[in-house]
Amino acid sequence: MNTDDLSWQASNYGGLSPRKVTLLLEHGHLNLVIRAAEERGEWFCAERAAQELCRSGEFGRALEVMEPFVATGWRAALWAKAEILLRAGRVAEALDLMHPDEEGRASPIVCRGIAELLAKTGCVDEAIDLLVPHIGESWIRTVLVEITKGKDRDERVLVLIAPHAEAARRARDEGRWDYSRSDAPELQAQVLERAGRVDEAIRILGEDVAARRFLSADTLTAYAELLARQGRLDELRELVNGQDARTLLHIYVGALRDHGQAEEAERVMREAIAADDWVGYRAWLSSVLLQDGRLDDAIAVAEPGFSWYDCSNLLAPLVYSLFDRPAELLHLLDHPLTVPHHGHKEFQHWWRAFALAGLGRAEEAIAVVEAHPDPWTDPRILRAGLLSAAGHLAEAAAELRDLGAIEAREELFEVLVQQGQAAEAIAAHPTVAEQRAAQAMTELVRLREDGYSAEPPV
Repeated sequence: MNTDDLSWQASNYGGLSPRKVTLLLEHGHLNLVIRAAEERGEWFCAERAAQELCRSGEFGRALEVMEPFVATGWRAALWAKAEILLRAGRVAEALDLMHPDEEGRASPIVCRGIAELLAKTGCVDEAIDLLVPHIGESWIRTVLVEITKGKDRDERVLVLIAPHAEAARRARDEGRWDYSRSDAPELQAQVLERAGRVDEAIRILGEDVAARRFLSADTLTAYAELLARQGRLDELRELVNGQDARTLLHIYVGALRDHGQAEEAERVMREAIAADDWVGYRAWLSSVLLQDGRLDDAIAVAEPGFSWYDCSNLLAPLVYSLFDRPAELLHLLDHPLTVPHHGHKEFQHWWRAFALAGLGRAEEAIAVVEAHPDPWTDPRILRAGLLSAAGHLAEAAAELRDLGAIEAREELFEVLVQQGQAAEAIAAHPTVAEQRAAQAMTELVRLREDGYSAEPPV
């Protein structure tokens, strides 16, 4: 174990990824997670195991799990140890571990990490002090607002943010674009609202919007969401009737639904579609209709966008919402209004295959894949995935074992866990070293003219 391997794991979700660790924990395998951290140097196992142990009050054991990672000097592990100490009530030790040197204080990234931990212990003023030298960074201002929420420091935060908000307004009044401070007015309003100064928040942000004294739609959105949260529907309706309807209408109709006016919300959105057939309006309405169980209505609304080639295509969002509802997914795919992605017909084929598998119709699903092999997925691994989705775990595991490739072993892990063979699943999963070697190999493989690999997976 070394910092290079740990950094690679963290940036590539390497080793046993967070999702796989969660699967192990959901099946009650905390001890196996701890063992994987100790024996395989699995960072995500160590991180989650420490969190689980702290949750049950086993702070000493959590520290034991984390210590080998701390010994490498890797900063993320040091901070994880500090958090364990904080949760154990050993604040002084945690602060000694976290106190940055001069170089650390000069780094906004280091100061942010330490400030977040300090705030969790109640050392809020110390956390703020660390961030003040970097308050000119927009993302640091966001962190400041986040870590002080509910900490009774709103007035101090407002004092720090106000000069940046005023500078942003002054720049717009002078016809300048101060991107570095464009977020400050909405952050100011956010803190005013949570401090109970709602009318003031609405007034200052409303004045900015009325005077078009903002750079991005985020300010418009922040103001509309503020009005929605406060139930100021009349003011919100006036706002969305202007030039910014495409940006704000979904907030207004969402607020109508939140206030028990679902039919009115649908009417307003359908009128907007009739007047301005914009994809965003159709996307919102189709999503809400699906949420309400009105699949056929959702299809009818989204259908004009089913064949668009770019990210505005409205078929995919409906499909993704139905992945855990295979009968409805198959109904969508068989609907007479449904057409495939323009130029990407294979998308519909694997959608259909997984819908069939989810209904237990494994052979039909496999036949779809065999007739229309997916160009960027190994059909053998996809076949095993379909068997698994159909509940044929033993057959899926056998196919993946026969393949033996890195990707197949990664897929085999989940099948084995579902079969109750968690220890075997961890043993079968590629090590970090194997994953890194496989990644390095992909940089050397021959490519076809279409850009896909000419070689089978390793």
